[in-house]
Amino acid sequence: MKAKGIGAAPQIAKEFCKFRLEVRPSKIHRWGVFALEAIPKGRKVMEYTGKLVSRKEGKRRAESNQIHCLFTVDPYWYIDGAEGGSGAEFVNHCCEPSLESRVEKRQVFYFALRDIQAGEELSLDYHFGKNQERVVCGCGSPKCRGTINLLE
Repeated sequence: MKAKGIGAAPQIAKEFCKFRLEVRPSKIHRWGVFALEAIPKGRKVMEYTGKLVSRKEGKRRAESNQIHCLFTVDPYWYIDGAEGGSGAEFVNHCCEPSLESRVEKRQVFYFALRDIQAGEELSLDYHFGKNQERVVCGCGSPKCRGTINLLE
């Protein structure tokens, strides 16, 4: 869900969050999602929402010039967070992430891998395949592998 107006910051759909979060400019990449309160390790943080699309449609979207935020749900389905997204689509990649994703019955949830402090940017390891187009990583972590793609 995005705020109306030119240049307005994207927004978080609060009904899909268990904690107070906000989207704001990120040092990692464009926009990021930030915790407004402490989040304990192991807790569900938010749901990744959007339009459920087939692999065929996902491939078409990925090859088009339209904006897409495709999350792989299973071998047949994607969720495109660019359509009806909760704001979870703005969680950036990091090689040393604070969140992990879990797929449960075609729904995607983000859980805290460790205690997260108020003000901290949330992050996820995107796990792009080693055979996918290589994307340079800008996470800045001491454990950065230089790419958001898996190396092995």
